[in-house]
Amino acid sequence: MAEFDSAGAKLIAIGVGTPEKARILADRLPFPMDSLYADPERKAYSVLGLYHGLGRTLFSPASIYSRLDYIKKATENYTLEGTPADLTGVLQQGGMFVFRGKELLYSWRDQGTGDHAPLDDVHSACRKIPSRLT
Repeated sequence: MAEFDSAGAKLIAIGVGTPEKARILADRLPFPMDSLYADPERKAYSVLGLYHGLGRTLFSPASIYSRLDYIKKATENYTLEGTPADLTGVLQQGGMFVFRGKELLYSWRDQGTGDHAPLDDVHSACRKIPSRLT
């Protein structure tokens, strides 16, 4: 969070569950609740063209199940309490996007479970955003 703040960027996470499930995860991580949005119908995921399905979750070369050495780290903060009631939500892949207003500056779509955008690339994109004028 500090690196995003120092770049003048606001980090926002969108989860597939309900606001109640988001609060459980925010407390466990910890992550600021005012920066965590719930999207139980996965509308944002659809608009952003993020991958969903069993093949991507279990059988993609980028899947955590193909890289078992990362499984412990990826599940460190996982809890069944935070799992969406609609279990198809666990098949939803994420992504990372950097916007300046409506302009898309950087995009990454996770290819499988455990796949994530290189944070150096994300931070670099954030540093290209002019700081807010105060």
